[in-house]
Amino acid sequence: MTNETPNTPDLSETELRRTSKSDLQERAEDAGVEGASSMKKAELVDAISTAHREHQDGGSDNGGGNGRSSSSDGGGDGGGEAGLPGDRGPDEGHLRTGEQTSRSLQYSQEITSLDDDPEREGRSLATTSHEVIRRWAEERGGTPATVEGTDHDDHLGVLRFDFGGDNDRLRHVSWDEWFQTFDARELNFIYQEERKDGRQSNFFRTESPNREDG
Repeated sequence: MTNETPNTPDLSETELRRTSKSDLQERAEDAGVEGASSMKKAELVDAISTAHREHQDGGSDNGGGNGRSSSSDGGGDGGGEAGLPGDRGPDEGHLRTGEQTSRSLQYSQEITSLDDDPEREGRSLATTSHEVIRRWAEERGGTPATVEGTDHDDHLGVLRFDFGGDNDRLRHVSWDEWFQTFDARELNFIYQEERKDGRQSNFFRTESPNREDG
């Protein structure tokens, strides 16, 4: 029997209280809760419930957590709603394959949701999940961007993240724009969470299975 939080019938407080503190902290951070790292477990449960309720009141398409949400609708009230928890993209996070699928993709571990963990440190990972990509970038302070001068056919050009370096060719874009282009070009996201020595890795690249370079 579950205990649903007030005004949030699709969110179970009982289930939240059974969740580990570290997972609650990640969930709170994904929901935009400030100071989650210093909160106690009960405070995290309350904060997540509040954030979820406010998210529902805002009418976001991603709030239902049904495992699928389209970023091509331009959703949200600022173009920045794509990639929130529950948004796995049109392919549910699964990899796109084709005649030119690279060895890198074939040897990578497929990650389809925030619940999937790398098999080991330094493992090459790959996904099409919007929620996974967005969390990976934001954990590293990354802002969605494109390389100036590479736009074509009304879509962004080369997709990148700005991690705060000195690359003046990067132009910041919304998450909606970034994912619209990512899906329109049928790209895969190949990346690492950690290096073999356990340090956080910023390595990533996008790749299309239908041509040599995404």
